[in-house]
Amino acid sequence: MLRVTFTVCLVVCCLTVARLDAGALSGSKPNIILVMTDDQGYGPLHCHGNTWLHTPNLDKLHDTSTRFERFLVSPTCSPTRSAIMTGRHPLKNGVTHTILERERMALEATILPQVLKTVGYQTAMFGKWHLGDEDPYQPYNRGFDEAFHHGAGGIGQAYNCSCADAPGNKYFDPVIRHNGEFVKTHGFCTDVFFDAALGWIHKVKDDDKPFFVYLATNAPHGPYNAPEKNAERFTKLGFDKNNAGFYGMVENIDENIGRFMAKMDEWGLYKNTVIIFMSDNGTATGGFSKGDKPLGHLPDGTPMLANNDEMNGHKGSPHEGGVRVPFFVRWDGKFQPGRDIDRIAAHIDILPTLADLAGAKIPENQVEGRSLLPLLEDAKADWPDRTLYTQVARWKTGSEPNDFEWKKFGVRNQRFRFVEGELFDMTADPSETTDVASAHPDQVTQLHDAYDRFWKEARPLMVNETAPMSKTKPFHEAYYKQLKDTGIPDWEPPKY
Repeated sequence: MLRVTFTVCLVVCCLTVARLDAGALSGSKPNIILVMTDDQGYGPLHCHGNTWLHTPNLDKLHDTSTRFERFLVSPTCSPTRSAIMTGRHPLKNGVTHTILERERMALEATILPQVLKTVGYQTAMFGKWHLGDEDPYQPYNRGFDEAFHHGAGGIGQAYNCSCADAPGNKYFDPVIRHNGEFVKTHGFCTDVFFDAALGWIHKVKDDDKPFFVYLATNAPHGPYNAPEKNAERFTKLGFDKNNAGFYGMVENIDENIGRFMAKMDEWGLYKNTVIIFMSDNGTATGGFSKGDKPLGHLPDGTPMLANNDEMNGHKGSPHEGGVRVPFFVRWDGKFQPGRDIDRIAAHIDILPTLADLAGAKIPENQVEGRSLLPLLEDAKADWPDRTLYTQVARWKTGSEPNDFEWKKFGVRNQRFRFVEGELFDMTADPSETTDVASAHPDQVTQLHDAYDRFWKEARPLMVNETAPMSKTKPFHEAYYKQLKDTGIPDWEPPKY
C-alpha cells in the first residue's frame, strides 16, 4: 500500500505530459460516466476489507474493473473537484478552502466538459458541484448541457458568504437547481440524483454523439441521514447514530450502483462506455487506523472497529488516509478486469485521460496531469516517476498564504513521501510509522526543493485570497425570486 500527501489544496506532478505514447484507444470517443461519492474514502467498501458493509454492486464493479491502487486526491472536496475539472493543482485554480469564496474555481480555466464538447460530446452533471454558487461559476455556465445539482458543499448548508444551498433544504425531498431553475424533488437525495442521471442517459444514449456524465453524490457526507431501511441494520448491530447513518448511506449508494449497472446492461452500453468510480477525499467517519473511537459495541461489549487499510489519517489530513481513494475503471472488452495498477496517479490525471480517449486537445499551459491510458492499456507501459504535492491550506481568510507554505504540506514520489518535515518509505512502511529522513538526506533535499518550486508557481494563482465576502447568497436570492414569480414546480423522475 502506499501513502500520499494531498491537500484541500492539493496536488500533483512535475511532468506536464498529457500522453506518454499513442495507443489504440486514443481518440476512440467512448461514452464516459464518472461517479464520485463524497467523504466515503477508501476503506468503506466490503471489497476493501470492511466486513460490516454489504456492497455487492460496488464489489462487482471492483471485480470487473482495472483498479488504480494508489489513486490520490485532495483531503477535502472542492480542491479535488477543481483538479478533476482542470487537470491542474487546486492551488492553481484558486481553490484554497471549501467556503468563504475560496471554493470558487478560477473562471479563466477551461474545464472538462468544455474540452469534451470540442469533439462533439453531450455533457451532463448531477449532484454536488461545490465550485462556486455565484452565477458565472455555475455548471450550466461552464460547459454542461444538463445540470441538476444542489448548492454549497452539502444539501442545506449556508455560510456567511456566497456559498449556500437552497434555504431549508434536507436530504429527503430536496429542492434542486435544474439548468438554473429550482424544482422540488421527492425521495432520498442519492436516489433522486441517480434517477435524473438515468433519465438523461436514456434520452441521449441512441444519439450519434457520445455523452459524458459526471454523477457526484453528496452522500455519505454529513449530516448522516440515511433512509431508515439502510440505517436500521447498523443501529441493530450497535453502531452509534452517526456511523449508522454514514454506513447506511454507503449501502444506499451501492443499491443505486446496482440499478445503474443493470440499466447499462439492459441498454447495451458496456461495450462503448467507460465507467469510473471514485471518492473525493479520505473517509470522514468510515474507520481510521490510529486511536479513533469504535463505531459502536457489540452486545458483549466488543468494540466495533472499521478497516481503512491501516492508513494514517482521514479526511482533512495530508497523510495517506486523507487522500487515497478507490479508482475503478471499467470498459468491457478494452480494459482488463481484476487488474491492479500500483503506479501513483491522481485527480489531475482525469482530464488528460478522458481528453485522450475522446481525441480532444487539452488546454495549453494548464494541464499538469498525465493521461493514464498507457497504463490502462498495458500494465507494463513505460511510466517515469514523478512528484506529487499536497497542501491542506484552509488558513484563515485574510492571512498571508506564504506563512503556511510549510504547514500541513506533503510531497512524494513513487517510493518516498516527505510530509511536515518527516520522510517515509511508502514501499516498506505504507502506514507511515518510521521517519527515515536521516537515512535518506538526498530525498529530503530533493522533495523539499521540489515543493518549494511548486509553491512559488502556485502562489500567484491563488486568485480568491483577497475576495470580499459576498453580502448575499445567490441560491437564496434566486430561490425566493422564483418562489414569488412562478413558484417551485414538482419534479417528476424521467422515464427510463
